[in-house]
Formats: sequence, structure tokens, C-alpha cells
Amino acid sequence: MPSGDANLSRWFVEEVQPHEADLRVYLRRAFPSLMDIDDLVQETYARVFRAKTAGKVAEARPYLFSTARNAACDLFRRSQTISIIGLAEIEGLPVVEDRPGVAEALDHAHELALLHQAIGVLPGRCRRVLTLCKVYGLPHREVAQRLGISEHTVNAQVALGVLRCRNFLRAQGLMREREP
Repeated sequence: MPSGDANLSRWFVEEVQPHEADLRVYLRRAFPSLMDIDDLVQETYARVFRAKTAGKVAEARPYLFSTARNAACDLFRRSQTISIIGLAEIEGLPVVEDRPGVAEALDHAHELALLHQAIGVLPGRCRRVLTLCKVYGLPHREVAQRLGISEHTVNAQVALGVLRCRNFLRAQGLMREREP
């Protein structure tokens, strides 16, 4: 195996695969109606692997989770076909409420509030860059143009913001320390 492939494989084993259990928990919580988590995990791994070979992955864990979310959304979009004939019988269909329980919803709301706090304590430019990139999903190039800064600065501010948010959340007990 060429050394580039060996490095890529080592990166995957050390930086991506250790998060598989947390990824599966996240996917089950965020997308409870999803039947086949295994296929989604494999699609996520394929996307992350392609992105890493293209040099687009700075931090494995956040990229892994956002890629999984995007893959799940793509899967739901592809499955959203509606039969016109079936619309006439829609009133006769049983309704199943697909919402998290009260405890889970409160836990999620608490996590979101802490994330909001973590973002709120970032320095101004870092907060704007992170919000535009991670919350609004704007490409780094567009954020750089909007804010009149270089793409390199955007990359650096995103990395710094993610690191500071991770440290804030870790201090709140929401994230485990990485094993050496």
C-alpha cells in the first residue's frame, strides 16, 4: 500500500472510526424513523473519506457528524415521493407522532442553550465566521467575500471557533476528553 494510502487509512482508523458508536447514537436520536443506520454510516464514511482525500477535512469528528446529517437529509429528500392518487385517502391514514420524549427534548434544549453560550463567548469575528459557516452553511469562499477577509482567515477562525466551543462544552460535561 503506498504511504499516502497508509496515512489515509491510519487517519480513518484513529480519527474517524472511534466516533462510530456516538455517530450511531446521534443518528438514532436525530432520525428515529430511519430504518437502516448501517447503510447511512457507510455512506457517511464514504463521503468523509472522499472529502479527506480532497483535503476538505480539518477536524474529523465535526465533519463526520455534519456529513452524516447531510447524508440522512439527502436520503429523506430522495424518499419524499408522494402519490397523487393516495392524497385523496390522506384523512383516513393513522397518525403516528414522531417526536422525542419530554426528557430527551429538554436535554436537547439544554445542549442547544449551552452551544449558544459557547458561540456567544467567542470573539466577534470568530463568532461571525463560525455562525456563517456552521449555522448557515455558507461556503468559506462566500464568508471570506462577505466579511472582506481571506479564505485562510476563515479556515483559521472556524478551526479556532470549533476548538473553543469544544473546550466550553467539555468544561460543561457534554463532551468526553479524547484518549491519547
